[in-house]
Amino acid sequence: MSTMSSPTTEQGATRMRSDERRALVLEAATRVFGERGYHGATTDAVAREAGVSQPYVVRMFGGKEAMFLAVLDRAIDRILGAFEADIVALEAEGRAGDEDAVSACLGRSYVDLLGDRGLLLSLMQAFMLGSEPVVGRHAREGFRRVYAYLRERVGLDPDAAQDFLSRGMLLNTVVGLRMVDDYESDENVHELLDELLPTKIDVLLALRGDAT
Repeated sequence: MSTMSSPTTEQGATRMRSDERRALVLEAATRVFGERGYHGATTDAVAREAGVSQPYVVRMFGGKEAMFLAVLDRAIDRILGAFEADIVALEAEGRAGDEDAVSACLGRSYVDLLGDRGLLLSLMQAFMLGSEPVVGRHAREGFRRVYAYLRERVGLDPDAAQDFLSRGMLLNTVVGLRMVDDYESDENVHELLDELLPTKIDVLLALRGDAT
């Protein structure tokens, strides 16, 4: 993680545009929430990861809960942005009506989001907080946005949309459990991950020894 911020770091952050500063801190917050969970994360830890001061983070978001909601929004926006890019490309190729091609393409993009450290695990943290009045409501809305996108924009039928979401949640689960650490030593884990990611197993294997 980054060390405590220095005056030079703070001055550099000040010279950034406000949206760039916010993006930098949100990326750091995504990593911290993904690694430590909602209850284990602190604004101080996010500040250290971002290389800025803790008061700077608090001024920007107001507190941990608001920052986590912003992390959740960023995650959903990243997912839907990746999906939209795929759909536009498939439309240009005349393949947007091929449900198998669409699902496969969106699935590959979802796996590629593992490269955004902490993003998928932050989503899992949010989905486990359904009983929290504010976070739970926000998480439900995020999940609803993804389902609505799959149904209305992508055109998947209810069964296909549910299957797609279930595979995504399975991926989140194996990442959260760090199943990849047992890929070489356990034949059942090897089989599960190969079946889940037949063309993208290298992306998952790259996470070994990393906190994603």
